[in-house]
Amino acid sequence: MAGTDYYKILGVDRKASESEIKKAYRKLAMKYHPDHTKGDKQAEEKFKKISEAYAVLSDKEKRKQYDTYGEAGFHEKFSQEDIFKDFDFSQILREFGLGSAFSGRSGRGGRVRFSFGGTPFDSSYTSRESGAEHLKGADLVYELPLTLEEVASGTTRTVTLQHQGRTENVVVKIPKGMIEGKKLRLAGKGEPSPYGGPPGDLYIRSKLLPHPVFKVDGYDLTVNRNIKLTEALLGTQISVPTIDGGQLKLKIPPGTKHKTKMRLAGRGLPRMKGGGRGDLYVVIHVDMPRSLNDKQKELVRQLAATGL
Repeated sequence: MAGTDYYKILGVDRKASESEIKKAYRKLAMKYHPDHTKGDKQAEEKFKKISEAYAVLSDKEKRKQYDTYGEAGFHEKFSQEDIFKDFDFSQILREFGLGSAFSGRSGRGGRVRFSFGGTPFDSSYTSRESGAEHLKGADLVYELPLTLEEVASGTTRTVTLQHQGRTENVVVKIPKGMIEGKKLRLAGKGEPSPYGGPPGDLYIRSKLLPHPVFKVDGYDLTVNRNIKLTEALLGTQISVPTIDGGQLKLKIPPGTKHKTKMRLAGRGLPRMKGGGRGDLYVVIHVDMPRSLNDKQKELVRQLAATGL
């Protein structure tokens, strides 16, 4: 649901309290719950949307992330699986005096269930009696450690999975730009369905390993370089490493201050789905001598006499 406004969906202000959010969800859930809408598909979709909004806004950490990074940024970090993880809608709806969203009554009086994979709302209703064999198995999330160089160039890795005592090796092609938290979906590589339906999916989530030279912020990189005091005063040219293993020449203008940050556009990490690269930032650290010999002291006094 990237591009949606969860506050607008629930009809609350961005400063709404927890109780106000819960009250708004209760009102909408009473209106759009499957027990009340008799198979209305539009109402079903509305119920899914308000339930996802409530799952985010009722959780302090998810709400903080949503408020901090906005709609697009939030959905880069959180899949629907993450949003609904450990969230007990059945208990919440029982508090409201409603049936479970996963086991309500159909218009013909029979029991109904959502068929689901990673989230409770992945697909439409199917009857319990005739549709259990279509229920997917559980999705799996595998956190894969990657070096910065692997993120920059892409790589191929083999992950080992355990399925009910059975070992499976899965070869995964990691694309360029798979930065921290990004996911790959491998359809059908999750847990088998307990009802004979299709297996769930496997999500490979990247975990970036620390790097001795570069710091990472999204697709941007930062590197520190040291220069002498005289080089800061007179200007110089330095060599800057790149994540691709190359070296760039960077001109340092005269009068450069300590901790000046200089930008090399397009020299950061490649974006996962194309669209160029991030930037490389060079932070200049000016080394101040801890002590001076007699000749250096005399030269500094001469400089001071000129008004420098």
